[in-house]
Formats: sequence, C-alpha cells, structure tokens
Amino acid sequence: MKNTSLKVGVAKRDICPPKPMFLVGYPHVQRISTGVHDPIYATAFYLTNGRQSLLTIAVDICYVTVETSRVCRAAISQATGVPVRNICISATHTHSAPLTCDILAWHNDPVVPPVDPDYLALFERAIIDAGIAATKAAVPARLAITRTEAHGVGRNRHSPTGAMDHEVGLLYAKHADTGAPLALLLIYGMHPTVLHEDSKLVSSDFQHYTRLQVEEKFPGITVVYHNGTCGNLSPRYEVFGQTFAEAERLGRSLGSAVASALKALREDDFLSTAKLAAQSEFVKLPVRQLPSLAVAERALAKSLAKYERLKAAHAGHGPIRTQECVTFGKEFVVRVLRTGEWETMLKRYTPTEVQVLQIADTFIAALPGELFVEYGLHLKQRAPGRAFVITMANSDLHGYVTTPEAEAAGCYEAGFSTFRPAAGKRLANTAVRLMKQLA
Repeated sequence: MKNTSLKVGVAKRDICPPKPMFLVGYPHVQRISTGVHDPIYATAFYLTNGRQSLLTIAVDICYVTVETSRVCRAAISQATGVPVRNICISATHTHSAPLTCDILAWHNDPVVPPVDPDYLALFERAIIDAGIAATKAAVPARLAITRTEAHGVGRNRHSPTGAMDHEVGLLYAKHADTGAPLALLLIYGMHPTVLHEDSKLVSSDFQHYTRLQVEEKFPGITVVYHNGTCGNLSPRYEVFGQTFAEAERLGRSLGSAVASALKALREDDFLSTAKLAAQSEFVKLPVRQLPSLAVAERALAKSLAKYERLKAAHAGHGPIRTQECVTFGKEFVVRVLRTGEWETMLKRYTPTEVQVLQIADTFIAALPGELFVEYGLHLKQRAPGRAFVITMANSDLHGYVTTPEAEAAGCYEAGFSTFRPAAGKRLANTAVRLMKQLA
C-alpha cells in the first residue's frame, strides 16, 4: 500500500515546580530551588503517514523511571491509539530539575528527600498531555533527515582525547503548504552539567540555549531535544566555570551548528511520504557482582584519601571532580551493602526494554540508562542504515552502563553501575537486530 502524506504535530507542557523543591544531580548537596532560570518542559514530536504513527517525548528532568514511562505510555496510547511500543519517553538529563525517582544511587542519601507525590503527579500529567496534544496538532508536513557535528560543547570526561561522538541527528519538519518551520527532533549525546551544585535555579542547562538559538533562527519551530549516549561525556574540559554564561556559550554553539545544517538543506531533501515502523524487545541484563562490605569500606577510605590529596595539591577542576565522583561511587556500594537493598531494587529493571523506531531509511534506537558513548558508536557502525541513539529512554535503569575498560580502570561510573559492562553490548546488539528486522 502506498504511503499517504506525512503529518507532524508538536506540543510542550511546562513541568516547572510550583514551589521550592530539591534539585537532583549532585550527591550530598542540599539544593532547594530559589527560582526558575528557564522553564523546563515535556516536549512531544508526533509523526504519522496515515497508517503508522510514532511519538517521542523529551522531558527536562534527570531521569524518567520505568514506572513513569509505563503509566504515561499506556495513558497516551489509550487516548490516541498510538501503540505503546511506538511511544518513546526520554530524559534530557538536566541536573537542575526536581527529583522524580528514587534510584539506588540516591537511596538513603541523608540529603536526598523522598519524591514529592504532588510534583510527580504534575510531571506525569504534563507528559501525557503533551503526547496527546501533539497528536491532535498534527498538520501536513514535509520532513528532512540530516546530521551535523558539534565541537567545543564537551568531550570524554575521563580523557580529552577519549572516545567521543560529535554527531547531531536531525529530523526537520516544515509545513507542507507554506514551507514555514514546524518542528525539529534533535539527538545529541552530552551531559547537561555546565551548571553545578551551587546553582539553585531550575534550568535545562545548556540545552535551553541550544533550543533558543534554533528557535531564533527558525521562528515558529519547536525543538524536541533528546540526549544520546553520554554516560562518559561532559562539558568538563570545555567550560571555564559553572555559570549560565558558559551554558549559553556552549548551548548556542551547538544551536549554531544545527541551524547551519538546516539552512543547507535543499527542497529535494524533504520527504512528503515515508515508511514508519517500530519494534521493541525486553531483555535481561547481566548484574554486577558487589564486593564484601569490608573490601568496599577499604576502597572508600582509599578513594577519600586520594580526593583530599588532589584538593591539597590544587590539581585542577577536572581531576578533582573526577575523583570526587569516584568517591561517590564507593560510598554508594558501601551504602547498599549496609542496607541490603540491592536485590530488591534490581527487580525494577528486569527485564528492560530496547526500542527501535524507523523513519524512512533512518533508525532511532531508544535505550535505557546512561550508556557510555562506545556503545552508541558500536551500534551506529553495525546498523543496517543511518542510525541515531536516544538514551535514558523509557527507564532510568538506575544509572550508568560502562565499558570493560572503564571498569578495569576504576572509573567512577563503574562504581555507580548496577549492571556489568556486557549489558551495553547486549542493548546495542538487540537494537541492531531489531533494526535489521524492520529493514
């Protein structure tokens, strides 16, 4: 059957807290919001060809839990008819937004409060409303799929010369009748952590300025920003300070690269029809084995001593911050061993979902957790066509999925990991297999 004309709809809903709230993202720091620097949103992008429909929702929050994803996808599907497996909800991963989940890394942290049930209800309602509104707002559109590269926004945070993915995936929709800008689905992997623990203003970090830059260059457009494989990527080696001025500098740099790529598109780059498809599969991931409590306590003491030595030697922001995070990971292991909550919390993530969306000749893999960039690169290299990767999608997965090399080197993300590095390859391989089935 011949595809009918494409329609695209976008919508966003404000998820700013209505009262001062704890801002999550930095352990042991009592950050209660004092205001809003830039509104945070749940932003939805809906695409249909008349026979199949896809819906992605990007949420300016640190994590979207598997429970929130399940509730919101089911409600949206019931209201719109879009199948659950065709709906992707991901966190942009800002560290300057309210707490919406009780992941293992923060459980029993004396500074982190319980999730506020009123805010969680507001948060989930906004996601559902944005998804439904985007489907109702759909209008005839033409779609171009392209890419660009962004440099100077961030790098591998363990080594400035380490593995990095500069690619920015772009799906740009224009109104079919007027050619006016309508929507942009943007996928780029980078921790939005320019702002640090001393900032008490609600913000989506540098991503706010990326969206703002594109919106200024293309009036009328709505940008839906999904984060990619950024587990070991951050602005750490690019910033001169943890300020909004730096967030603006990096965010507008990325936005300028995106705007240039969109302006370079020709009319024959735009599609009026396209194949749309989706597939998902639930997989069981290999669980990390924890050491004994005595071994974990000794490792923590050693890490703390190294952290203090680096501070005393004025070793610089990068090395000091890295060792501080290593210490957080050691504390996490000691904490879960003392409380005995490991097995109970793991049940939330077994099995976990791998999702693939297809738009024309392009695939989007939506994977849970904070994957190291190596897995995104691996997936793209093996995909049966052009592929982009969204992470922190449909589940928090507790946190990082690291590489064997990072685990062997004692990188701090390995200290926070719930699953063994083999989990990353299993997620990537499953996504590639689903892509090949769709292709």
